[in-house]
This record gives sequence, C-alpha cells and structure tokens, in this order.
Amino acid sequence: MKLLILGGTADARYFAQAIHDSCPALELIYSVAGLVRLPKVPAQVISGGFTQHGGLEAYCKAHDITAIANLTHPFSSHMGRIAQQACDKLDLQYWRFLRPQWQQQKGDDWRLFEQRDELLQAVVNCSRIALTLGQVSKEELNTLSQSQVWLRTAVTPSFALPKNTTWIKAIGPFSQDGEHTLFEQHRIQALVSKNSGGQATEAKLAAARSLNIPVFMLQRPTVTGPVEENFDALVEQVAHWSKQT
Repeated sequence: MKLLILGGTADARYFAQAIHDSCPALELIYSVAGLVRLPKVPAQVISGGFTQHGGLEAYCKAHDITAIANLTHPFSSHMGRIAQQACDKLDLQYWRFLRPQWQQQKGDDWRLFEQRDELLQAVVNCSRIALTLGQVSKEELNTLSQSQVWLRTAVTPSFALPKNTTWIKAIGPFSQDGEHTLFEQHRIQALVSKNSGGQATEAKLAAARSLNIPVFMLQRPTVTGPVEENFDALVEQVAHWSKQT
C-alpha cells in the first residue's frame, strides 16, 4: 500500500515520521511544492506539484496510490479541493488535517477579515506595517504604497519590491522576545497575519498583545468534508486503516 502525504508543513514532517514508526510496511510518498527546502522525512520525496505528472489524479493512478493524507497549510484550499475530488473519483481513502486556529486572548485587538483585498484596504491608513501573509503580489503591495512595510516570508519575492517595502527572510519558529524586539525596532503600528494556527509563528500575536499593536487577521477559507484537528488522533486513524486494509 502507498500513502501519499501532501506536505510542506511541520505537521506533515512529524506525521511522516510518526506513520513510518507505527506502520513500517506502509510505503510513504511525501509531496512538497519545493519553494523553500526539501524536507528530511522517511519517505520518497517529490517536489514541484502534480502538473508535471498530468495532475494529482493521473499521478495517483500511475503510482498505485492507496490513500492521501493532506497536511498542507490550512490556507491551501485549492489543493484540498483537488485532493478530495481525486480521492472521490478514484475511491481512495482521504484525510485532511487542520491544526486548530489561534483564538483571541484577553488584551488582543484583532480585526477579522474574510477576504485579502478587504484586509489590505483596511490597513492602508497604518504607517508602519508588519506583513506576514506569506507570498503577496505586486498589486497587493501597491495597495500599501503610502505605508512603510516590512514583508516577512521564507521565500524570496518573485518581483522587485517597491521602495517602501523591506523584505525580511525568516522561517519559524519565532520567539516572543524576538518578535517583541522586531516590532519595537521598526515601530510597527499594525500586524497583518492569517489565522494559520500552530506554535511556530504564534509568538507574533503575543508580542503584538504586549505592545498593544492591532492585528489584522485573515480568516481561514471554508473547508468542505471531514477534517481532523487532533494530530495524535490522525496518526491513530491512519495506523488503524493500514492494519485493517
């Protein structure tokens, strides 16, 4: 049997190791977009997406995939839809893991938005912005042309940044002290984030809380179908499936 893990997150790497340890007979294939770095996981790693293979459905057929575990980023809704459709069509077992969302705490000043363009329009009046939305477009940065922007991403932007934007290359996990220092150093007035959840980047929210910085938070896209938010429960489900199949 072959389990295809749709990865690119720390959760996916931990999951690959956990399944390897509990189900040694299960062949694992780990897919990653390849934008940052290839992971060290006990699985065959493929990178660059599935278009080069004729699409996910064609890849699953050609490689006799038995099941798919989707542990991509919570905002990877497009990949989730493709995976769900492929599994439905090919009658494959499918799991979708979504780590729990961050929750507001006492002292937080969160402004919630469902759409990126609405969020960016709301933050245009802030002079000094920490932008942690992941990859952004040139058009989105142009929306903030009247502000000083510090853009933090793990991957080099694919276009020349405007003069008002400073790029910070960084990969979590981040510490609260480090985030606090960063925000103070640049006199940040607004933090822009998406509700990714997880501990690796949560420190920025605590730092914003301590400095009374408002957080302009992009809400997660709607996910159809069943999801699992408990990591250990997911591992148990896959292990049980592997032993029963």
